[in-house]
Amino acid sequence: MNAPIQRQLTLRAILAGALLGGLLSLSNLYVALQTGWSIGVSITAGLAAFAIFAVLTRLRIVREPFGLLENNAMQSVASAAGYMTGGGTVAAIPALMMLTGHPLPGVQMFFWISTIAMLGVVMAIPLKQQLIDVEQLRFPTGLAAAETLKALHGGAGNVGQRPLAIATVVGALVGFLRRAHADWMPFNLPEQIAFQTSRWRLTIANRGLAAYSLQFDTSLVLLAAGAIMGWRTAWSMMLGAIVNYGICAPWLMDHGYITGLGYKGIISWSVWVGSAMILTSGLLSFGFQWRTVLRAFQTLQNAVRGGPTNAADVPMSWFALGIAILGPIVVFLQAYLFGIPWWCGILALCLSFFIAIVAARATGETDNTPSGALGKITQITFGILRPADVTTNLMTANVTAGVGLHAADLLTDLKSGWVLKADPRQQFLAQFFGVVAGSAFVVPAYRLLIPDASVLEDGTWPAPAAQTWKATAAMLANGVESLNDAQRWALGVGAVVGIALVLLDRAFPKARPYIPSATAVGFAFTTPGYNTISMFLGGFIALLASRRWGAARAEAVLTPASSGLIASESLMSVFIAILAALGVLSKVA
Repeated sequence: MNAPIQRQLTLRAILAGALLGGLLSLSNLYVALQTGWSIGVSITAGLAAFAIFAVLTRLRIVREPFGLLENNAMQSVASAAGYMTGGGTVAAIPALMMLTGHPLPGVQMFFWISTIAMLGVVMAIPLKQQLIDVEQLRFPTGLAAAETLKALHGGAGNVGQRPLAIATVVGALVGFLRRAHADWMPFNLPEQIAFQTSRWRLTIANRGLAAYSLQFDTSLVLLAAGAIMGWRTAWSMMLGAIVNYGICAPWLMDHGYITGLGYKGIISWSVWVGSAMILTSGLLSFGFQWRTVLRAFQTLQNAVRGGPTNAADVPMSWFALGIAILGPIVVFLQAYLFGIPWWCGILALCLSFFIAIVAARATGETDNTPSGALGKITQITFGILRPADVTTNLMTANVTAGVGLHAADLLTDLKSGWVLKADPRQQFLAQFFGVVAGSAFVVPAYRLLIPDASVLEDGTWPAPAAQTWKATAAMLANGVESLNDAQRWALGVGAVVGIALVLLDRAFPKARPYIPSATAVGFAFTTPGYNTISMFLGGFIALLASRRWGAARAEAVLTPASSGLIASESLMSVFIAILAALGVLSKVA
């Protein structure tokens, strides 16, 4: 007797994925604008959906339990929605705003990021058969999401749910106390606390630590992000912050190279160190993956030549139709929205296909999507072809990096489905629903949080990724000679250190845990010191938990707890901003 067919892409799976993914996309927007990092949403969405439908089933509001494959389809919707920050809203779009002073209107932004994401989803179609069915690359996040769903629906229904629930409540409370500075509130939690009291005061070069942005931030988002990032990333960022804010900045202030105090004054110099470090280390690390690049060239050929290994696979005709429709739209939008020449738009479209292949294979092999490094390749390409055109430089890179990220995201979801024996076509369609939902959440929130470039330049939203994209575009447009002596030295030192750290990592693989991460150190030079301090503390807490409980138990507790803190506090912060804009709150800090 055949087993009953499980429902997959149901209406309630779409709605749950759209809502959870949309909310988590706001969380990702908040975190990425603060730290430069994005957090995966699939496992968090799966845990939350399972818990919600379990309660609804007990209350008899829904008749049928939320099934395993239904939850998997929901995760595909949620994942696509959660990663809509990869469409440029935390990198290329704010970088363009800082360089030109002109914000991108909301409707235009919606169609821009949605079309790029949909093109990335389509680009993944010919890659699934080769990378997942034939080569069976691991896609570790996809495997982890599948195993989590099997544990939940196999009877371990309490896995991660208690820490997720407790952390969600705590994060929302902290977010409210930090942000809702209304007249009727008797108490507010300060956003930063200085390392001083009435009796003692820590100073560097006769200046208080606050002058260097070295304070304790009360946000639990940053603490939780540090716990998820891991110990090596956390201590590497702390090392970079000590060098930047504790050593270099005081000396540069004393010698007149930095004229302003705080994050805004220091970043005018430090962004060149961080950007150069991230650029050279990313490109060199990518270069060392040349075997992956060569295999990527073979991937498409093998995928097109070979027949489908699964009758349920997304047919190549869908790929051809998607490219035929979305390709010209992307080229048109580049020309219409940004004045990018047609030939540049067509070249960016061609590059995006190559970058999607490389990004997908790198994600499958390492669980790391090198969208930043791949975007920099596009920036360098158009920096040579159109050296003075920062708009073309940024927005063509936006296309290629966004397409690569979303292609890799769909393949990660398809890996989960492959393990669970789900229908690839339904997961493919699920991602389109997620793209629309994520854009509908992200665009209004971005316009609310980033009304103009001033909030990016004064440290309200540090946007480290945008700072590096902006610096790269400006350097390629204006040339190194446009920088002052201190900035040129910063650029050179950052480039050399980025290369050196990657070479050390390659030369001494056993010592890797003790070698600073070049990307993390580079981000520390573009992030306020108080952000880094909190992330370091979060990484240290995760380290202690791992040693006390063991890696498996620590991850089972800290990952959902951290996700709950990040989601609830960041969503509360966005909600408070909305209330302030509507005039519900009398004043907001």
